[in-house]
Amino acid sequence: VWLAAVGRVDLLLLDCDIEDNDPEEREITDRLYAGGSEHRLRQEIVLGIGGVRALRVAGYAAEAFHSNEGHAGFMGLERIRELVVEQGLGFNEALEAIRAAAIFTTHTPVPAGIDVYERDLVERYFSSFAKECGIAFDDLMELGRPPSPSEPASTTFNMAFMGFRLAGRSNAVSQLHGEVSRAMFGSLWPQVPVEEVPIGAVTNGVHTSSWLGPEMSEVLDRRLDPGWTEAGNIEWERIITVPDAELWRARERARERLVYYIRARLRKQLLARQASDTELGWTEDVFDPGILTIVFARRFAQYKRATLMLSDMERLKALLLSSERPIQIVIAGKAHPRDDGGKEMIRRLIHFAKDPEVRGRFAFIEDYDMEVGRMLTQGADIWLNNPRRPLEACGTSGMKAAINGALNCSVLDGWWNECYDGNNGWAIGSKDIFDDPDYQDRVDAAALFDLLEREIVPRFYDRSEGPTPRRWVERIKSSISTIGPFVTADRMLRDYTLRLYEPAARHGREMSQNGYRRAIALAEWKGRVTDGWSDVRILEVEGDVTQASVGEERAVSARVRLGRLGTEDVSVQLAHGPVGPNGEIGSPSLMEMSIGDCEDGICTFAGAFASHRAGLYGFAVRVIPSHADLNNPMDIGLVTWA
Repeated sequence: VWLAAVGRVDLLLLDCDIEDNDPEEREITDRLYAGGSEHRLRQEIVLGIGGVRALRVAGYAAEAFHSNEGHAGFMGLERIRELVVEQGLGFNEALEAIRAAAIFTTHTPVPAGIDVYERDLVERYFSSFAKECGIAFDDLMELGRPPSPSEPASTTFNMAFMGFRLAGRSNAVSQLHGEVSRAMFGSLWPQVPVEEVPIGAVTNGVHTSSWLGPEMSEVLDRRLDPGWTEAGNIEWERIITVPDAELWRARERARERLVYYIRARLRKQLLARQASDTELGWTEDVFDPGILTIVFARRFAQYKRATLMLSDMERLKALLLSSERPIQIVIAGKAHPRDDGGKEMIRRLIHFAKDPEVRGRFAFIEDYDMEVGRMLTQGADIWLNNPRRPLEACGTSGMKAAINGALNCSVLDGWWNECYDGNNGWAIGSKDIFDDPDYQDRVDAAALFDLLEREIVPRFYDRSEGPTPRRWVERIKSSISTIGPFVTADRMLRDYTLRLYEPAARHGREMSQNGYRRAIALAEWKGRVTDGWSDVRILEVEGDVTQASVGEERAVSARVRLGRLGTEDVSVQLAHGPVGPNGEIGSPSLMEMSIGDCEDGICTFAGAFASHRAGLYGFAVRVIPSHADLNNPMDIGLVTWA
């Protein structure tokens, strides 16, 4: 275990390449995206189980445990094992204890991006682990089981499903990704309305100082108060007071630095292929420091559509080769080693970049890494992002470009869906999603070229008010002032700390007190409520369903059979709201109904609501579990509707 001090934070790095391990074990941590399923599983065992043990040995008393994707998901199993072996808890009791302090973040809206293992492979590594936890291996498999009641026994183990089941709190990485994730994983809570599936959202952010170029850093340091990286909206809005010429000079210097960097990288790429001096000559004049520079740089997954711009060669070449208002485009990125589609995109782009007609204004930079990414985000005029909506979870590269003064031109996906306001960049197409992906590509490609030809290029080259493109700089100021305070890692960490880390740490402490008394009680309660929920029935609902006038109060009553459960085990809720054209209640309001008389397991509940507008008002009654230690009332996934 290596210790790296990253500022004020200690980072533990797990390394299997030590002499005490046999050759096969030493290879576990030798690469990231290679090897088969077993190699990947072994890596995740080291990260999850080994990570917890490393923290213990190093003396860190962690109070909240955060798993990003399922990669570190086995840390939940290790924490359960600790409590079973060291504290004598039962498996379900230990599960409730560790869930209280656990957070799970899903990062992908694409099922193919989730690790799924075959039963035989998992059994080979975890059969003895299950015994140590006091359960049968089939019970351990249930944690990663697909939520299909038709399967008598699970044959696959899904790391994301395990992540959700072992965490008391979960989130996606942008608001739109939250919507996608609630739909994608809603089957884990089959009775819960999709909008109430307990998956929240914390939009990603970027570490400003790591990505900000010297040109923009000088402007912000000079014009904003010290500590501006942690400032709120008001401080960032001061960018509007920066003289246009000063901001434009900073952008020109950054673009010039990028152009010289591109020339050097292209020359280096050709030298690696043993190119002659004659072949190297053209790289000395490639790109122009005064031309509108568009960058597309990211992981080459197929849904990101890196080759969308190649779909209309005539329009693309017309833009690149214009004598009056040309553009230049630089591409960079890598594909997953097993993603043949992504690698084919790279091949097509490199082939186009070699065309002598366009190679002076279209380049592919190889060996994409953080250095390349930093240079591109600092020097771009336009940061291009055209994924197939809504498959972009967040997409932080555009954030890095925005704080440097680049303008985003993106499909309304990921973080851009919640930050775009019409004046701080450009949106490609609309929010419409078509069933035919080829048709979607044609629509979005046409929208992209329309934006470039009609809005972006004319605005960049508009010098009607002097040498500074006033309307372009105006949009830069709008971009930085609105996007800057939102995309910082400081904002992201505040969100995680206040909404997830502090509540999780506090709840974890509470559940562990007095010999884990509350965790033991919650496990018993969940078992009892789950077993008895089939008895819960709403027998009768009474209320006025005629037209309502504004402010009119409507009373609703319900008779509910609770069976073996008590009134303290449930919450009976009244959902109400205006009825839409489709006959359904849109975005219903919820209120708790009060308890009346109870006899022989049947209780009456009453509630009332006031209509906020005239017309048809609908209502419905439902019963959900209620317990003080549930992080979310939908946590168990039990709902009974009238």
